[in-house]
Amino acid sequence: MTASDTPADPIIDTINRLRSERASFALATVVRTVAATAAKAGAKAVILEDGTMLGWIGGGCAQGAVLRAVKRALGDGEPRLISVQPNEILSQEGVKAGETRDGVEYYRSHCPSRGTVDIFIEPMRPQPLLLVCGVTPVGCAVVDLGPRFGFDAALAASPRDLDTYEGLARRIAGFDDLPSGNVYAVVATQGRGDMDALKAVLSREIAHVAFVGSRAKAASLRDELAEAGIAPERIAGLSAPAGIDIGAITPEEIALSILAEIVQVRRAARRKHMAQTGVA
Repeated sequence: MTASDTPADPIIDTINRLRSERASFALATVVRTVAATAAKAGAKAVILEDGTMLGWIGGGCAQGAVLRAVKRALGDGEPRLISVQPNEILSQEGVKAGETRDGVEYYRSHCPSRGTVDIFIEPMRPQPLLLVCGVTPVGCAVVDLGPRFGFDAALAASPRDLDTYEGLARRIAGFDDLPSGNVYAVVATQGRGDMDALKAVLSREIAHVAFVGSRAKAASLRDELAEAGIAPERIAGLSAPAGIDIGAITPEEIALSILAEIVQVRRAARRKHMAQTGVA
């Protein structure tokens, strides 16, 4: 049987599709069962953020526990092993439902089969997106360096300019349909559509926007953005000139300074979230 003849795995197909859509989800895998249970070891399911379950990891007795564990896993990004057991087994082992011991979270099962099922929950959250506008030496250096720092990377520019890009980043034609969310944008158009790119990224809910250019040029563009109706708080959040001052000269050095700034912003936001939620 050749690779092309191998039957498609619907779970793998679903995972690949969700990853391409930059969706958050969890993969639940049954790793052990004791006594009679609806699902057996190796059974898998993909669970979406809204609780939709694609696949099979057992009946309603296990599903409620899985959904609660998935919600927590997607919240803190940490995998977890859960054990769903009847109350008498929990009592025999001296643990309570909701307790975590030796890395295992325990949940009560009310199924008449009185079986135990252990399930590994693996959260799949998309990497932050580094969105670079402009096929320029600095823009190309930033978008090519981004994946080394844990970012997905996309390059937005006119179709004509994109034809000159030889890197591996995802291409986005124009600035009309840019992504939002956990996105760090770098406008490196350097005279080729500065305002169009800035208006596009500043009109979206994204994590950070930086502009590659001089302070004088940035000040002029801020005035134009205000006249164009961009919200003052968005304009105030624009980082310009982009990057941390490391005395950079070459495009690669400038790209490094920009990535350093983005990492700083990203980690500061993470620390703030942990302080507010108590998540370690």
